[in-house]
Amino acid sequence: MQALSHPDSRSYARIAGALYLTIAVSGGFAIAYVPEVINVADNPAETLENISAMPGLFLAGIGGDIVMMLSEVLLTVMLFFMFRTVSPTLSAMAALARLSMVAVMSAMLFFSAAIFALATDASFLSGFNAPERASLAELFTYLDAVGVWIWQLFFALHLVVLGTLILKSEAYPRLLGYGMAIGSIGYALDSLYAFALPDFTLLGQARIGLLAVVTLSEVGFALWLLVRGPSQTPTPTHA
Repeated sequence: MQALSHPDSRSYARIAGALYLTIAVSGGFAIAYVPEVINVADNPAETLENISAMPGLFLAGIGGDIVMMLSEVLLTVMLFFMFRTVSPTLSAMAALARLSMVAVMSAMLFFSAAIFALATDASFLSGFNAPERASLAELFTYLDAVGVWIWQLFFALHLVVLGTLILKSEAYPRLLGYGMAIGSIGYALDSLYAFALPDFTLLGQARIGLLAVVTLSEVGFALWLLVRGPSQTPTPTHA
């Protein structure tokens, strides 16, 4: 495509913005909506029953994950070339951090596949009784949660660097760059809170505020790419 040959063009930015919004919609469906409907906290047996009763929804969630991850790969490459002239080192760091996040997300699909098999295929691990199968599902669900804590750390690093690149480029609103760089701490705090300090109420409140900031900044950046594009050619540096 001709538009992909010019990373500083508005048509290129619009494609990147469309991918960003695709990630937001598919990710919101797969990461937020589907688990909210199917998962039952501290009750793996009922969760398995929900999956068995709604296999289409569970598979749709996996489909949303796949759409999100494929879009992530495309967007990561596009962002790298968009900001390479600003700082090739920082642009490469941002790309590697985001691709590492996608790699963790991809590995998490193994756990989703195992949970689906436990819920829908009676011959899968048929030597285990119902409570044992529920316990296995609980283990896979926990490992899936650990995967979320891990990918959030890579994403936090990506957003810090991307926010810095936005600020250095002078081609996008500086507020978006500050919002990403500062708000990204929310992802790191969310992982810390969930894994190690679930009783630290102040930490939990802080991560919610920071996640709100970074989410608004990401959506704002996506819309800016889609509607406006860069206001000028990004300022090159030697970093």
